[in-house]
Amino acid sequence: MAESPLTALHPPGWPAPRGYANGMAGRGRIVLVGGQIGWDTEGRFPPGFVPQVRQALENILAVVREAGGGPEHIGRLTWYVTDMAEYRASLAELGPAYRAVMGRNFPAMALVQVVALVEPAARVEIEATAIIPD
Repeated sequence: MAESPLTALHPPGWPAPRGYANGMAGRGRIVLVGGQIGWDTEGRFPPGFVPQVRQALENILAVVREAGGGPEHIGRLTWYVTDMAEYRASLAELGPAYRAVMGRNFPAMALVQVVALVEPAARVEIEATAIIPD
């Protein structure tokens, strides 16, 4: 995968983030990707949290690619999960699944537990902001 044209922002003295950035900066066209859930083009959900995360990330990349970008252009992800304990229990599997889709691109991220998502079978929803250079 291509090297990111975005710059990670890391204030002096802060602990090093693991798997995310504190902030990202870049120039170009902003692409806002609405919350993507882990279903495929047929509206089917794979079983399990990690497969749904992977599909949601693939769905985000499909939208970013429509604008001419790739994972290296994603500057922000906001994750909404229905079960924080399930997220934490999945960390060992989640890293490889994330990298299979996003490579070693770790944008600014937030993770929030919510009571429910619009689709009852969804366990995660992720929204993104990409910056695609002019």
